[in-house]
Order: sequence, then C-alpha cells, then structure tokens
Amino acid sequence: MTNSLYVVTTPIGNLEDITFRAIRILKEVSLIAAEDTRVTRKLLTKYSINTKLISFNEHNKHIRIPKLLKEIRLGDIAIVSDAGTPGINDPAAEFVFGV
Repeated sequence: MTNSLYVVTTPIGNLEDITFRAIRILKEVSLIAAEDTRVTRKLLTKYSINTKLISFNEHNKHIRIPKLLKEIRLGDIAIVSDAGTPGINDPAAEFVFGV
C-alpha cells in the first residue's frame, strides 16, 4: 500500500470557504504539516479536527523535510499553507517536488 501526500488548499480569508473533501482529508491523515500552526489551528478547531499538527516553514524546512519523508512512510500526510495552495510560493514547494 502506498501512502499519500495531500496538498490541501485552505481558505483565503473566510474559514467557511473550504471544501468537504479538504475537511475529510485533514481528519483522516496521520499528520498535518502547516506553514504557521497558529493559523492552521484556528481552521482545525472550527471543524473539530484533532489530527497531529507540526510546523513546516522557511525557518525549519531543512529539519522538517527528513521528518516528513519518514512520516509519509508510516501514513498519509497533508501539507497546508496559511491561505491558498501550498507549494506555489512557500516552503512546501521544495518538499512536494522532492517526493
């Protein structure tokens, strides 16, 4: 069985502008890597999502990428940015293209 990396788009501005699929994925994965955990925590709290959350940003990406590679071997993970789609103009791009 192959585990998956989900690149999940988050709302820009209004937390209600999220898809049902995004909510389901964030609930089902074993780990969420977020650009800013404080911002993502607000979204997770609103939708009662209790998935483990770690920071993944420009300052810690060199430490986090090996950890995320290890985590994806253990289960599905999701990457989110503060708003919009991760991997376009944030630290997730380096990880997404490396996987």
